[in-house]
Amino acid sequence: MQYMSTRGNVSGVGFIDAFLMGLATDGGLLVPQQIPTVSAETLKAWSKLSYQELTLAILDLYTNNEIPADDLKKLVADSYATFRHPEVTPVTKLKDKLYLLELFHGPTFAFKDIALQFMGQLYTYVARTRNLKINILGATSGDTGASSIEGVRGKEGINICILHPHGKVSKVQELQMTTVAEDNVLNLSVHGNFDDCQRIIKDLFADLDFKANNNLCAINSINIVRIIAQTVYYFYAYFRVQEQEASGAEKISFSVPSGNFGDIFAGYLAKRMGLPVDRLIVATNANNILERFVDTGVYKPDNFRMTHSPSMDIQVASNFERYLYYVLGEDTAAIETIMNEFRKEGSLSVNEETLAKVRSEFGAYGVDNDECLDTIKRYESASGYILDPHSACGVAAAEQRGTGGVIVSLATAHPAKFDEAVQLTGIKQTFPAQIEALFNKPQSMKIVDGETSIIASELVEFFGSR
Repeated sequence: MQYMSTRGNVSGVGFIDAFLMGLATDGGLLVPQQIPTVSAETLKAWSKLSYQELTLAILDLYTNNEIPADDLKKLVADSYATFRHPEVTPVTKLKDKLYLLELFHGPTFAFKDIALQFMGQLYTYVARTRNLKINILGATSGDTGASSIEGVRGKEGINICILHPHGKVSKVQELQMTTVAEDNVLNLSVHGNFDDCQRIIKDLFADLDFKANNNLCAINSINIVRIIAQTVYYFYAYFRVQEQEASGAEKISFSVPSGNFGDIFAGYLAKRMGLPVDRLIVATNANNILERFVDTGVYKPDNFRMTHSPSMDIQVASNFERYLYYVLGEDTAAIETIMNEFRKEGSLSVNEETLAKVRSEFGAYGVDNDECLDTIKRYESASGYILDPHSACGVAAAEQRGTGGVIVSLATAHPAKFDEAVQLTGIKQTFPAQIEALFNKPQSMKIVDGETSIIASELVEFFGSR
């Protein structure tokens, strides 16, 4: 197993080097040179594994034995030791043929913990075994930042800087990032929106001299290891649903709250590996560039809108390029051309033949604020289950775009992280003790303008002092 860039100028990269590279040096995104396939017999054997054992089985397809088996086993065990549920990602039935995959049982109560706690352990391992100083740079629309920081806080040889859009994350998300009192953590609150933060990150990683001089590593879903780690829970959910469905389900669909396209691309990768997936449904909010692409074949940012689901307030999905690479037949020259077009013109489009293929693989549905709140109220009233606003978008999309078969909707965060939205429904919730404690802690962050040069200066000062 080796990795290559979607733009074709980087190839033959090993697992750990791909992990450290993050964004490919030609500006593209790393993908496996060949996606491993899983047989029906292997799926049957995997169905009996614990979450940790399943993670090891899937990682074995991607890591080239670059990490000794005992070391990898410890990394995985340590990654999920802090999760509050023994299954890590349990599946619960909401109603007939609709299941919820709960991804919020990690230390920061969000799905990002699944991959980022593993990546934090892996960065620590690589820093130690290769004697490297690692400086992690990431942008967040809310959850990535807290989970990334939690994964590496206080770790020797690792520093981390997270950019988040000032005033555009929930209060709990902000507190989870900014109340961490560790010298190796820097929070920059950036004037602008998440797309501005993400653009700055890509600019800095594309500056190869700056990247090398500052030992920059990526924690965002531009890092292929994060995608690989997220494929695990699609397999795990499939196995658990098969156990609960009396007659079984040959294929199941997934509805995925989507902003940066990383979580749903992990589902697409799992499908390409051989997981029996029927449909992948892109659940968006009013920032619905992905829904418009599936509907029209045109990918073009619109006016930015703040919503009740702020982690999906994203117009430019960084992982979209990975999907384009596959839907355009793994044609790296075509990807370079179309991404250059997007950079210059601010939009891109695909032909009718390609659009038909997209629609055969994906459905999409945009959920406005009122429908999001209504979904939260309906399910709390019917069952007492409180959905966070992102998970509510996933459930609403499942209702609107489901094909009548079994569907799993991804619950991406605990509702306590977004109490501002939940309160608008009239629902009162009790905060977990870990979240309640955040409100009594002092915060540490620096508010800055959203200019690449300003962020670069902050990084040089912070990383240089460590």
